[in-house]
Amino acid sequence: FASAKNQSQRTTTIFASAPPESNAAAILPHLNFLLLRPFQPFFDFHLISICETSAMASEPVAKMAKSQKPQLEPLANQLVQPLLTDKYQISMAASYFQHGKHNDASCFDLFFRKPPFGGEFAVFGGLEDCLRFIANFKFTEEDIEFLRQDLADTVPSGFFDYLRDLDCSEVTVHAVPEGTLVFPKVPLLRVEGPLGVVQLLETTLLTLVNFATLVTTNAARFRLAAPTAKLIEFGLRRAQGPDGGITASRFCYMGGFDATSNVLAGKLFGIPVAGTHAHSFVTAFHAGDNIPKMVIPYKNGEKECSDFFALVKSWQEKLGAAWSTFHEEVPSVAFQPDESELVSFAAFATTFPTSFLALIDTYAVLQSGTPNFLTVALALNELGYQPVGVRLDSGDLAYQSKVCRQLFELTAKYFNVPSLGKVNIVASNDINENTLQSLAQQGHSIDTFGVGTHLVTCQAQPALGAVYKLVELDGKPCMKLSADPKKVIMPGRKQVWRILGADDSPLLDIITREGEEAPQAGKPFLCRHPYHAQRRARVTPTSVVPLHQLFWDEGVLVQPLPSMDKLKARVQHEMATIRHDHTRTLNPTPYKVSVSSPLYDFIQEMWLARAPIGELS
Repeated sequence: FASAKNQSQRTTTIFASAPPESNAAAILPHLNFLLLRPFQPFFDFHLISICETSAMASEPVAKMAKSQKPQLEPLANQLVQPLLTDKYQISMAASYFQHGKHNDASCFDLFFRKPPFGGEFAVFGGLEDCLRFIANFKFTEEDIEFLRQDLADTVPSGFFDYLRDLDCSEVTVHAVPEGTLVFPKVPLLRVEGPLGVVQLLETTLLTLVNFATLVTTNAARFRLAAPTAKLIEFGLRRAQGPDGGITASRFCYMGGFDATSNVLAGKLFGIPVAGTHAHSFVTAFHAGDNIPKMVIPYKNGEKECSDFFALVKSWQEKLGAAWSTFHEEVPSVAFQPDESELVSFAAFATTFPTSFLALIDTYAVLQSGTPNFLTVALALNELGYQPVGVRLDSGDLAYQSKVCRQLFELTAKYFNVPSLGKVNIVASNDINENTLQSLAQQGHSIDTFGVGTHLVTCQAQPALGAVYKLVELDGKPCMKLSADPKKVIMPGRKQVWRILGADDSPLLDIITREGEEAPQAGKPFLCRHPYHAQRRARVTPTSVVPLHQLFWDEGVLVQPLPSMDKLKARVQHEMATIRHDHTRTLNPTPYKVSVSSPLYDFIQEMWLARAPIGELS
């Protein structure tokens, strides 16, 4: 995709295709000649930019014509605004303004230093929210008046006029596509523009990226632990407030979950919503209550059952007679159904005959909950409905699920209802990643897991720790030093490339200086550790994927944002292509993030120039 401007500064986008293994830098001269030369007699064209489709992405990445100027709606969460920041950001911006530095050209990198949850990877989330925030960045009069009252009298009055006119029309954002697997030291976002406004973006961008990436990664790890099960996010009631709950529901779905219990998240983001009933529903019904007759139409619509509970009671008698024949298979399970629980199940089935799923551990899972579910399920079957299943929320989930499955299969065989043996068994009860791994080792008959607290609160690690650092100012590289080499900042504007091996799985990521020759397929190059001279390797890539893409260019979104389902598909693709040893729970192999030789030399040169020389006497 080539984008060019004519003399009137109107933008034209020209489309061309090349084989996936083509390198953009190598074909650039040919694009200039083939695409632009024919128009030169009529227009003064010059090439502005070129981008490639990514072999890693789930959809082509097209550069949109700037003349279209697509608008991004603000985030639904109205708390995401310029004042959602730390006081020191405002203070720095005020001092920049006072000393005439607010318009200096700056470049900041947003990255993390250590992968979460003791693993070796993260899944990038939050880019769309960052872009929506940037697109709608604007201080209100109320904001400015608040800051005028809050800041010291020494702040120049012109600073508030500066804030009043401030927006992100001069800001540029390069980023790794959302849903991509990412690793330490790799800039997830590269934000460029006037120092004042780009500094003011820091806290909010970190807020939007840190938790989104953390919870997406957590969800992806749960998916790894239960690769074939259906996963439902149940965490709203345990989340850190409404904002945490909504964010978690959205990014858990992106990370690999199948549905959420959060109804508002379903409405806002199109996520499938799932849920059953609580123990309170079961205990709200009592045998002998004066409950209106339960009426259910037959599924074919030809007639109706005028007394569903009477039908249920008739099936209870039949099931009780059959239960004694099950003792050879499950001798320890008595038939002791609680009558009040049976009434509650029948009532719920009356309301939801096509989606009946019962919580069966209110009184006794095997002696009461299971036979009561089967009783109502057989009655529904007579009317043409197929029950969905049961939920276990306490006790030994592995053992209970296996015995439940035995009883379902025995009942299905006895009454010749094959579908009854295959109904869904859902398990909840404070499930975490270790629980899923333990259940897999024990063996179980659970089809679906409902996961709440440990998922949405990320109890295994409450924060990602991403940072936002100035790496260049007015074309001069900036470098923060530290006694801890992991905290030394790599200076200057950079590009990131993912190197793929012969099986198309990622071998490593390499960071290069902006403008440096890109790695090329089939051409060996030297990869260096950024801080350790002896750690290096020569790599010959099968293919090379540029990770940084231009998303926001001086007030314009330059490529479309994927839907939630496409982001989820990208995560699944990324997780399927990464080597298993990088994602395993126990002793995962570290994924290599290297730098090119020119960048390594540049880091060392700046480090030595900045670091003080020790003296001994």
